[in-house]
Amino acid sequence: MKPLQINIRRKESAKDLPLPVYATEGSSGVDLYADVENDTLICPGDIKLISAGIYLALPPGYEAQTRPRSGLALKHGITLANSPGTIDSDYRGLVSLIVTNIGRHDFVIKRGQRLAQMVINKVERAHFVETCELDETVRAAGGFGHTGI
Repeated sequence: MKPLQINIRRKESAKDLPLPVYATEGSSGVDLYADVENDTLICPGDIKLISAGIYLALPPGYEAQTRPRSGLALKHGITLANSPGTIDSDYRGLVSLIVTNIGRHDFVIKRGQRLAQMVINKVERAHFVETCELDETVRAAGGFGHTGI
């Protein structure tokens, strides 16, 4: 199967950063790199917008999702506040990450550090039709915790 082509442009000041690439044959996401000029301190509870240094041209019918890197989340409490972040196919702005520190210690983001991952997904668009009743299911309105802990 031919891979999906996604056009990408690096920010002028981010030419030294690697382009996203799949690390292994089975990887579903590509790493995004921190495009910071200087070491950037993120204290516990902080939320900062960090540039990934790239612009994308996603084809219609696709989106990109930004997600935390599991190692940073587990070891340092570094995650994305809006996980997953959504990049729509018609967005052409700078890809940036809303990074937060939910850990107990300060964390320093360094230039070129692998900070998040990005997954490309096909998007199904829906047509919503208002109705007076919905079909019945076994679950019905059972919500949070309805099947037990």
